[in-house]
Amino acid sequence: MAGCPALIHNRPMFGLFKKKSKLELLQEQYKKLQKEAYQLSTVNRTASDQKQAEAEAVLNQIKQLELQEGK
Repeated sequence: MAGCPALIHNRPMFGLFKKKSKLELLQEQYKKLQKEAYQLSTVNRTASDQKQAEAEAVLNQIKQLELQEGK
């Protein structure tokens, strides 16, 4: 299905404009912060630790949201 216009990035066309949930947004933010922390770890350990702390805060929000949703 490489040339199938209905699929963009392996997603059906009807899901293109679906709004992401708060949980999905937090998970993406967490992954981004983890990646940045890893990249900074070889250059600037203090900045890396800061990003890691930010990621921890986001992870705590994720856990709290999952508890509220009953997962």
